[in-house]
Amino acid sequence: MIRMTDLIQKKRDGGKLDVSEIKEMIMLYTAGDIPDYQMSAMMMAIFYQGLDDEETLALTLAMRDSGDTLDLSAIKGIKADKHSTGGVGDKTSIALAPLVSSVGVKVAKMSGRGLGHTGGTIDKLESFPGFNISLSEEQFISQVNETGMAIMGQTKTLAPADKKLYALRDVTATVEQLSLIASSIMSKKLACGADAIVLDVKCGSGAFMKDIDSARALAIEMVKIGKGAGKNMRALITDMDEPLGFAVGNILEVKEAIDTLKGKGPEDFTELCLLLGSRMVLLSGLASDEKEAEDMLKASIADGRALDQLARFVKAQGGDDSYVYDPSKFENAAFTKVLTADKDGFVESIICDEAGLASMMLGGGREKKDDIIDLSVGIVFEKKKGDAVKKGDSIAVMHYNDETKIDAAFERLSNAVKIGEKDPGRKKILLDEI
Repeated sequence: MIRMTDLIQKKRDGGKLDVSEIKEMIMLYTAGDIPDYQMSAMMMAIFYQGLDDEETLALTLAMRDSGDTLDLSAIKGIKADKHSTGGVGDKTSIALAPLVSSVGVKVAKMSGRGLGHTGGTIDKLESFPGFNISLSEEQFISQVNETGMAIMGQTKTLAPADKKLYALRDVTATVEQLSLIASSIMSKKLACGADAIVLDVKCGSGAFMKDIDSARALAIEMVKIGKGAGKNMRALITDMDEPLGFAVGNILEVKEAIDTLKGKGPEDFTELCLLLGSRMVLLSGLASDEKEAEDMLKASIADGRALDQLARFVKAQGGDDSYVYDPSKFENAAFTKVLTADKDGFVESIICDEAGLASMMLGGGREKKDDIIDLSVGIVFEKKKGDAVKKGDSIAVMHYNDETKIDAAFERLSNAVKIGEKDPGRKKILLDEI
């Protein structure tokens, strides 16, 4: 049996941990046989000394194997998954999963609830009355075989070591270490059992990684882990310097995802779905190159298959699919307030995380895990970076229910939008690809 003090000293002094040592350490910590104070010391030693590729993969696989893993071998064909590192207005899975599954990609996805400015994919899907996120493994596999896709909530037994370690890192100032970030994300992805994984690594003011170098380093690290675990991998580094699309807020984002599957979505969001989707099609072996894959997706939007697939998926999981075809049925917030331009010029920037916080202040997100989200509130932008404005033009519409919350949220959003004299141009969505 390992002695934790020996391992801490070994890593503290720059030594390399053996695969067997990492595996046993994670197993004992998950079981409660290693105290938090010793694991805190190990996390700090790793923070300063780092992990090499072999150690990082071993840590990831040990966390993956600390709980339940999904065996998707009963699903016919290659199973593809996508993971985003998160951002403001990121409703991608709700449009992307039906889009790619409509052309034959098998999507078996676990998603979580949101903590922060908006809800997660699961919260947004629950906007459809009756939608059930609690599927058994048998139901999950059966639905993917029958309809081509399923999305269910993450189980409490998925990578429990990661949950324990993340909570510890959060209070010991060791969150930012690259190998620990990558292993945290990938342990959960690998536990979900997909054959091919496309990563959407966000970069910018609304992302965890604020600059391109750190985003690229994280993308490279996660791709190496995935390949080491035998998966087909692709990582796209995409812009999150302003909100994605126009809508920020749960029902508002679902409506925008529906619009996108009708071919009427925002340009940046549509482009992102086609970028990620074409890579999922390609890794699934259904197209010979990215152009062919993208053309397949565009055709599915044009002839209505993508929208029909969303409806089919919602119905299969107990939701009311009539909302897909008539989004006016969704609940609307009671009030709106318009943010207007205070001078002529161009939208110079929208500070992304501040816009997200403004939506959260209206009730659209969670500050604490037990907060209840108001699914109908949020923000719809009418102007984005690079758009010309005249004084008095509408820049964004805030949707709210609680009149005691609007003033502070409105002030925050006002401060997040900067108007200048010169056209700043538009940033590309795709910044790099690994």
